Amino acid sequence: MHLVDITMFYAAEGGGVSTYLNAKSCWLARYGWARHSVVSPNVRGGDEGVAQLVPLPAFALPGMHGYRMPVSVAAAARRLRALQPDLVEAGDAGHCAWAALRLRQRLGVPAIAFYHSDLPRLVQNRFGPVISQGSCTYLAHLYRQFDMVLAPSRLMVHQLADMGVTHALHQPLGIDSEAFHPGRRRATLRAELGLPDHTRLLVYAGRFTADKKLPLLVEAVRRLGAPYHLLLVGGGGALPHHPQLSFLPFQRDQRALAGIVASCDVLVHPGDCETFGLIVLEAMACGVPVVGTAAGGVAELVDDQVGILARPNDAASLAGAIEAIYGRDLARLGTNARRKAQEQYDWSQVFPLLMHRYGSLLAARPGRRRAAEHACAAD
Repeated sequence: MHLVDITMFYAAEGGGVSTYLNAKSCWLARYGWARHSVVSPNVRGGDEGVAQLVPLPAFALPGMHGYRMPVSVAAAARRLRALQPDLVEAGDAGHCAWAALRLRQRLGVPAIAFYHSDLPRLVQNRFGPVISQGSCTYLAHLYRQFDMVLAPSRLMVHQLADMGVTHALHQPLGIDSEAFHPGRRRATLRAELGLPDHTRLLVYAGRFTADKKLPLLVEAVRRLGAPYHLLLVGGGGALPHHPQLSFLPFQRDQRALAGIVASCDVLVHPGDCETFGLIVLEAMACGVPVVGTAAGGVAELVDDQVGILARPNDAASLAGAIEAIYGRDLARLGTNARRKAQEQYDWSQVFPLLMHRYGSLLAARPGRRRAAEHACAAD
């Protein structure tokens, strides 16, 4: 069986989609029943771990945070057809999705769409509500044509239903709870950053893009003053330098990232556009409590047993939540967070559900029943 993922959101610089696809490749290879290829305009070709990487002709666009746009649907569809997949999954709502549908229409290959980005909210933040409503109409027209639509949070399932995409299913993402582990904590991080031992060390990890609302977080930390300090891990847009901020580059190695996150007190995620919030789970698996915002997929991961939620787009509320979490038992919150992440969201819990969904589609296609049986047996 050959499973192909196609998306413009796969890149060596990481991100939630890249983490998901890399983990999927490892999981598929472990059971030996499927060959996996990733088609993306952001790769050069060859192998990344166990996945075959297939590049797409593409061009750069401003405001795409380093991601590249395929030159055409036709070019993407030709690459897909040459791979002869048994099932294709589209990880964005642009050219890649239309290429997957073209393959489905011409060859009868089952096509899945994974709703990784909250496009209407992103559009509204940048262009306003009228354009945002237009994006909803577009998504409804696109996703109604797929055999299956997956969304990583229940909130996104409801959002799609409100658009008219009524067949979307909840498919959470997951984490490697061995890579992200409290045992990776090191006591030397504060000294490495030149900070006093008593520093209240916060961490954010991810892209420095407008939708992450990092200026809001910087303002919250500035309001709190000493001894609070924020470590920002990642890259992208420029952020102002401030005595209460430290920066580390993007960490491609998951264990290196886990070592940094596990060595901080609290992860803070101020964004309100997350369809899931993978870094939140990764921090929880490291035994680190979370301060998030009561919007988007993060709100489904963080409850009062593992952290605190602040009001969206409110620096004062975010600062108050950060201050409040230090008044609680951080060790107990961290233990609860680790347990929840490991028991509910380890990839070993997540991928069997995904394979059963693949199997249900393959079983309905003539000539693909054997592949479906392998899919359903993989757990």
